[in-house]
Amino acid sequence: MKKIIFSILLLTSLAIFGKESNYVFGWSHLENPDLKIPRGGTTTGPAVNLDTQPSPLWGKIHNPNLSKLEKDKLAILSMAGKYRVYFDFMETMGFVENYQPKQPYQSWATEFVEVVDEKTNFISLQHIIVMYFKLDDGSTSEPVVMKHWRQDWKYEDSEINTYIGNKTWVKNKIPSMANKGTWSQAAYQVDDTPRYQSYGKWTHSENFSSWTSKETWRPLPRREFSIRDDYDVIIGTNIQTITPTGWVHEQNNKKVVLNKNHKVLAKEIGIARYERIKDFDWEAGDDYWKNTQKFWRVVRETWNKKLDNSKTFKLQSEVDGEMLFSKLFMMADQYGQGETEVLNNIEDIVKIHSTIKK
Repeated sequence: MKKIIFSILLLTSLAIFGKESNYVFGWSHLENPDLKIPRGGTTTGPAVNLDTQPSPLWGKIHNPNLSKLEKDKLAILSMAGKYRVYFDFMETMGFVENYQPKQPYQSWATEFVEVVDEKTNFISLQHIIVMYFKLDDGSTSEPVVMKHWRQDWKYEDSEINTYIGNKTWVKNKIPSMANKGTWSQAAYQVDDTPRYQSYGKWTHSENFSSWTSKETWRPLPRREFSIRDDYDVIIGTNIQTITPTGWVHEQNNKKVVLNKNHKVLAKEIGIARYERIKDFDWEAGDDYWKNTQKFWRVVRETWNKKLDNSKTFKLQSEVDGEMLFSKLFMMADQYGQGETEVLNNIEDIVKIHSTIKK
């Protein structure tokens, strides 16, 4: 349990690989020094080797002989790989009296993205974190491994689960004329519970492939809900763009209070850069996923069944003082150690931590 909590907490207090932050864009005209140094902690990781060669699918995506659908699928599949990731978030403007911008946020990770399911019109990508840290004595830590978020893509989806606040999602139908040529993207938390879902179109040119979502509601991210309670939801647009050596996730967000008129506190931009790396030791992550992937498959299938059978879904992330993610992570470790009987408890846990209306 301590290892699970330690792994989660690391993700909320991360810094930059091997060097001090050099923040050059933002509220540089204000005298507040906190706005020039992002929050995110003091941890550093060992240097990594970037893979500067174009990914195997990069050239294939832009083959003029392929159909639009074939290019779309290759673009989604090209997000699988092994990466160094930088995350940057900054409030850009405020809409309340005496607004004061909040401290920007930066963090990093090393993670691989695995294709866990691929069908004709469906692709599922699982992110697995494998991180090493520089210690005070100059040595490198043992690897910290954690199952991270998941993204599911579905072509011409007919309905999506829309977040409405208060840990509640409702099922909305997409008109047949509106979903033509689109892909829905559903993002899931580390415990395979829903986070957000939207849909949009991929666009391709000679050397450019990008997907833009419709406006999307989502719960507060961990970097925010652990320190803030002055707003209820993020409403924003996601853009995922393929590069020759990785991909980039951009966000344009509003931080919103759910009152009668949906009061907007501020706007925020975010960017996550996934850059391919090589010569990195992923063995601990590979072993973890090999030993637990069946457990997590049952977990996600159980949650998906619950979502598919509901018009309204409400999540209880904590019951009797126990967090859902820590309970499932502990069970995954037990399963990886050969205690396969824990599979029998998954359905009961999902039932306890969720409420649905059909």
